[in-house]
This record gives sequence, structure tokens and C-alpha cells, in this order.
Amino acid sequence: MGVSSQSEETRPEWPSGLDIGALLESGWRPTPFQQFVLKIHSRCNLACTYCYMYEMADQGWRRQPRRMSQATIDAAATRIAEHARMNRLSQVEVILHGGEPLLAGVDRLRYAVNAVRAAVDPGVTVNVQVQTNGVLLDPAFLELFDELGVLVAVSLDGDREANDRHRRGPAGQGSFDRVDAGLTRLVSPAYRHLFSGLLCTVDLRNDPVGTYEALLAYGPPAVDLLLPHGTWETPPPGRRPDSADTPYGDWLVAVFDRWYHAPERETRLRLFDEIIRLLLGRPSRSETVGLSAVAVVVIETDGGIEQVDSLKSAYDGATRTPLHVGDADAFDTALMLPTIAARQIGERALAPECQACEIRRVCGAGLYPHRYRPGTGFANPSVYCRDLFRLIKHVQHAVSDDLAAVRERRRRRQASAQLTDPQRGHSTS
Repeated sequence: MGVSSQSEETRPEWPSGLDIGALLESGWRPTPFQQFVLKIHSRCNLACTYCYMYEMADQGWRRQPRRMSQATIDAAATRIAEHARMNRLSQVEVILHGGEPLLAGVDRLRYAVNAVRAAVDPGVTVNVQVQTNGVLLDPAFLELFDELGVLVAVSLDGDREANDRHRRGPAGQGSFDRVDAGLTRLVSPAYRHLFSGLLCTVDLRNDPVGTYEALLAYGPPAVDLLLPHGTWETPPPGRRPDSADTPYGDWLVAVFDRWYHAPERETRLRLFDEIIRLLLGRPSRSETVGLSAVAVVVIETDGGIEQVDSLKSAYDGATRTPLHVGDADAFDTALMLPTIAARQIGERALAPECQACEIRRVCGAGLYPHRYRPGTGFANPSVYCRDLFRLIKHVQHAVSDDLAAVRERRRRRQASAQLTDPQRGHSTS
């Protein structure tokens, strides 16, 4: 796997000892970053109980400026443009994120989008999306996003009861009514073209089909079902690592069956779409499953360059790098850090038990943060290993049955055509 030759007793948690030189000699080359997450505001107006930013291992947000300054935005824009130029990228994606990004205000969001687009070379497309809790999604923001062509994704966990179980205000008040009002504005004819989808965190206490249908009521073009973050040290709710039960797999299977067997396609469910793509031999477009290189980088409000922020659920400092947007060639330098390269080396990053698994190329050991165990780092299966196996095998069987039915219908049509058309082969006399 290209790790250093330190003894087991002194070897740091994987991937700290990953030997980048050995990887390069083997022919590996990094994949340039193509998605840049701008943490435009570091605070939030909700207090979701499962939030990896504020409620889990890493409390670094307390040291961050509340809002990204214009100087930091300018430096980030310069680095993004530099990276696109050096790696001959024709397009990049910028995600306005937080905290809650709308707390940055209309003017600061406009400044950020325009700064990046002005910095890149002619011919480079900058696609922009904002990820919001929807509470502040009023006409002023929607007009801004329409003006700039910014797509909008909203977090919602289902109906009022399901959503307000975790997604509550600082005083404990539910957020559903405010999010519903924002979504109602977003899906109106004037702004529906900006709607990119809904993000929903799975809670085993919520009915799976009821949750899916509550989300479907807004007509989302896509839905992301997110497993709550957890590790082997701090497992997610209802997931006992030593148990053979598959509570999350069962929950997701119920949604899959409702979605897959609907009379017509109602929305894209990204997790299921990606699993089907992988089963059919296509590469993953998501870090959740599969072995595709992760090409996402985060810029914090102070300009620090970090890994994807879901890693904050693992341990304090898991996302940090020594780099800053003030450093020349910072993004290309970041690609050579062991912690970032580890997420671009595919099967070589898998634990031995994962490498021996029949569905390893589809599962890919799941989301990277969910593999963490103190002592071995990220060289482990996912804490959701059994759930992922349950779901993927179920999807595999459903797709295989459908493909077999298609082949059988084709065979019967060909046989029928030969019986009725002697020119195709055998005479019917």
C-alpha cells in the first residue's frame, strides 16, 4: 500500500505513513481538485443534534472567524484560478457552505461568486451551488441566486416530526415551518430552475417510506440520503459495531424498493443511482461509495485549506492541513499530502478485509470518515459495513433480475420473429 517501514508499535495511524514517493514511482498521479467548498460563514442559526461541525469531535469552528473576509475570498479565488490553469481544467465547482452560508449576507455571497468567476481564465466555467438549511431562504437570496445562476440544495429530514427530531433552533424550537416556507419559495415557478435537491440524514426512528414521500412532495430533482456520522469508537445511533443486524441497510432497502419499483421515475436518489452505476461497471461520481478519486477541498473562513469537513466527526484536527490560500500552488501541494492522497488511490486504500470482499469496487468501504478507529486510523471497513453489504446486494439482485427479464423478452421476440419470417432463418413449413 506504499506505507513506510516503521514498526507496528511506532507507526502512526493510517494514512500518516503513506509513502507518496512510492506511489508516484508505481505510476499513480493525483487527480486535480474540481470541487472547492468555501466555508463562507462558520456559524449556524440551527443547533442540529447530529451536526458534525458543532456537536462532534472537532471543535475547531470556535477558532474560526465568523465570516470569510473579502481578502480571503480574493486569495481563494486566485488559488482556484491557478489550480484550474495548471491542471487545464475547463470547469470547476464552487460550493458555498458553512455553518449556514446565508448568514454571510447577500453582498458577501455576491462578492464571492463574482471574485472566483473574475479570477479564472476565459473559457473556464465556474458552476456554483449553495448548501443551506433553508431557514433564511427569502426573495432577496433567491433573486441573487437567479442573477448569478447559483443552484440551491436544502437540508430537510422529512415531515415536521421527522425533521424537528434533530433539526432545531438554539432554543429547541422546530425548524420545519421555516424550512418549508423557504422551500415553497424555491419551488415556485420563478425559482424552481435553481433547485438542485434535498439532503436528508437517516434516522431509524423515522418511517423510511414516509420520509421519502415527505421529501418527494417538494418535487426535488435529486435526494441525498445521508447516514449519520459515526466511527468505530463512537458508533452512530442504533449501529452496534459487533452486531450482525443491519438496521440502516434495512431502512435504505425499504426506500430503494419504493423508489425503484415506482411506475415512473420520481427523482434521482444519488446513493442508489451510484450503486447501480457501479454495478454496471461505471465509475462512481460520489465519495459515498466506489473507489473514484475524491477531488474535493475545503477553504475555511480563515483561509486554511482542509479536507472534506465530514472528517470532523472522527477526531479533533482530522481535516487540517498546514496549507493556506495565501500559499502559492497551495492546492497542487495539498494533493501530495498523505491524508489527501489516501482518498485518491482507490483499492490500495482499503483494509485487507475490504480488499477480499466481493463487492469492494461498489462499496469502496463506504464514506471515509466512517472507517476511523483509534490506533489504525482509516485502514478499516466502514462502521456501516454490514448495512452497506445488505443494501448493495439487494440492489444487485433487483438490477440483475431486471436485466435477466430484458434479455428473456429479447430472446422471445427474436424467436417469434424467426417463426413468422422465413427470410430470417428457419422455414415454418
